Amino acid sequence: MATDPTEKPAANPDDVVFMRRALELAHAAEAAGEVPVGAVIVRDGVIIGEGSNRPISTRDPTAHAEMVALRAAAAASESYRLTGTTLYVTLEPCAMCAGAMVHARVERLVYAAADPRAGAAGSVFNVVRNPALNHRMDVVAGVLGDECGVLLRNFFVARRG
Repeated sequence: MATDPTEKPAANPDDVVFMRRALELAHAAEAAGEVPVGAVIVRDGVIIGEGSNRPISTRDPTAHAEMVALRAAAAASESYRLTGTTLYVTLEPCAMCAGAMVHARVERLVYAAADPRAGAAGSVFNVVRNPALNHRMDVVAGVLGDECGVLLRNFFVARRG
């Protein structure tokens, strides 16, 4: 893990592969009337949890894609500690999701589109790299960022129109 909070780890070739799966999940969320965000959690090159946004359909404010994926990965691992994992998500996590990732000890976060209004991985807050917390993770931003950003923008334009 990078020790300098300003150091930017590089993306690797698998990042695009797993972000594509997260993008598929984002499209599924959109088809279900949810904000199009998808997430996958990978350990040793294998997806161990995935999720798409579901707060509207489940009437659960915590059912963000990352939270759904974290719950699935924890169940598959039979542990709430998700050491050695990478979480891929199409939108920069909010403070709730970032805090859950810290508690789960996710090793690496890869996100696509930045969230300038609520992002907690460097845009508004930096929960995932905060030196006051007992765990920090490497962060790679912008993998398929343009594609995921267009999906989100188009979704909100259509809802307002």
